[in-house]
Amino acid sequence: MSPDVPFGFGTGSDGEGFDPSKMDMNSLGEALQQLGRMLSTGGVPGDDGPVNWTLAHDNARGRLATAGDPVVGESDRRAIEAAVALAQLWLDEATDFPATPGAVAWSRSEWVEATLPAWKHVVEPVAAKIQAATATIMPTGDGGLPEGLPPELAQLAGPMMGQLAGMAKSMGATMIGGQVGDALATLATQVLGAGDIGIPLTDSPTPALLPRNVAEFGEGLGLPGDQVQLYLSLREAAQQRLFAHVQWLRPRVLEAVDAYARGIHVDRERFEEAASGLDPSDPEALQSLLSSGVFAPEETEEQWAALARLETLLALAEGWVDDVVTVASQGRLPGAVALRETVRRRHASGGPAEQTFATLLGLKLRPRRFRDAATVWSSLREERGAEARDELWAHPDLLPTTEDLDDVSAFLLRSAPLDLSSLDDLPPGPNPDDGDSAGDSAGDSAGNETKDKPDA
Repeated sequence: MSPDVPFGFGTGSDGEGFDPSKMDMNSLGEALQQLGRMLSTGGVPGDDGPVNWTLAHDNARGRLATAGDPVVGESDRRAIEAAVALAQLWLDEATDFPATPGAVAWSRSEWVEATLPAWKHVVEPVAAKIQAATATIMPTGDGGLPEGLPPELAQLAGPMMGQLAGMAKSMGATMIGGQVGDALATLATQVLGAGDIGIPLTDSPTPALLPRNVAEFGEGLGLPGDQVQLYLSLREAAQQRLFAHVQWLRPRVLEAVDAYARGIHVDRERFEEAASGLDPSDPEALQSLLSSGVFAPEETEEQWAALARLETLLALAEGWVDDVVTVASQGRLPGAVALRETVRRRHASGGPAEQTFATLLGLKLRPRRFRDAATVWSSLREERGAEARDELWAHPDLLPTTEDLDDVSAFLLRSAPLDLSSLDDLPPGPNPDDGDSAGDSAGDSAGNETKDKPDA
């Protein structure tokens, strides 16, 4: 498709050059209708970035409302607050990281509202690439019409051409906005709390749970609902403690996401081919385009290094939470072992965020490192205590690396503090002062002998 010809209409049989005599009025009319629909959905005032966040917000909220999203009742709120308060008491004995205040019970729509600002940071680097790609397939310039266009077509198309320059921008923003809205609506039905996906999505360290999703998670487990709620409160409160106390962790995680996203590129030829017959008003067509692979990650060394950093950080954070919660619940919560295994299986299957990240970022996190990280933290605690385990979060350079997750014993040996106690058993060395005196005396004696010896 030539970018100098609106929508590709009027090209010659060889696909090159604009031929007004071959313009199809019906095709042009349909194209202009598509343009009008796109501008009406994508041109939201104040949404000038690479994602139409107004559309994303409204799409997510609309889908949740249609499916039914009741507000959290007072009894559910009180139950969450009580569970988190008890969880904090237990966690005080399992880690020195201080508790974070309060507790919140969210509906699914409230989760969308609370986390939307963080999603902007995660999604926009990719969206910017998509927006740039859409600009290459749309007419741009000063709004002028192609030469040789029949007067009746010029009269029909003229009023629209002034908006064509913004058309490319709106197209990308609309597509991604609609897709993000769908993804967030789906994710809102699956997440259990504010920190459930591993990446921190709120600025506040207040533990937050979604009672409806917590109840659905516990269905079929054969455990009392209050045990399920308490166990998940332990996990949520522990993660909030970690990210609140280790202040470098949140920006480091988000930086790794951003670094990975910067490696996304757009296959322009595939995008032009896929978008040539796209109806912007058809959400299924937009979703099909986005999931078709036209936005694929380049397998660069920098990008995969960023992915490795992100995977390791998320695994270490999740593994630490797993160990702390295990210690806190041991002997107190009868269903803790079963719940721990259920959560682990959930991670092994990818968790609720895997498909979302794969769709929006091309990012497929591998959760297999979670169990390895949990083993590192538990082994360290058993050998040196919980305080030594937590001290490693003081600086990122102290944390286990990806290689350390493969060889826990080697990491324990390498990270062991230097033991100087054996130095106390060594025999005392010579006193420097005594040595100097002895030497001086010997020298003096030798000197006197030489001085007093008669000549031969």
